[in-house]
Amino acid sequence: MANLYLGLVHYPIYNKNMQVIATAVTNFDIHDISRTARTYDVKKYFLIHPLQVQAEIINKITDYWQNGYGKTYNPDRGNALERVTHTTSIAAAIQAITLLEGQAPATITTDARTYPNTVTYGFVRDLLQTGDKPILLLFGTGYGMEQETMNGFDYVLEPIYGPSDYNHLCVRSAAAIILDRLAGEAWWQK
Repeated sequence: MANLYLGLVHYPIYNKNMQVIATAVTNFDIHDISRTARTYDVKKYFLIHPLQVQAEIINKITDYWQNGYGKTYNPDRGNALERVTHTTSIAAAIQAITLLEGQAPATITTDARTYPNTVTYGFVRDLLQTGDKPILLLFGTGYGMEQETMNGFDYVLEPIYGPSDYNHLCVRSAAAIILDRLAGEAWWQK
């Protein structure tokens, strides 16, 4: 079974005017995605942001739950946040995984659009279950990752489709749905 890593990318991201920006880290994304990542045995959850001021926010939040009063108040939250780490770029996350695993991970990202290298959930689930290469699953913030960055990934996971024409989930919801599809129990086989 392959090890799964997760990254939440804050740069380079498009804003609603299709300008490349760095989005702000949110408390909800740190807490909620780390809890989902812990539930699905993600090895590390990388918060990817180049700005030092955002790194300080990440460190303040995680330190409170890992070392401060939060550790005593809610040990489960601290347990989930142990997998959170800040890194300044996607390349730095790949390098960290390569050092841990002895090989570079396959890079898979998500988007609400399809690309020539778009793959199904079944394809990635099979990579996780039968592969020996680690996987870095990346989620964008804002209005998605910059196009040149998207072109550099091994695969893009197919969009999540609901029964309506609306397709703009918050990243926390998308991460939960996708992690369940990729690493959750095979409920349809029961």
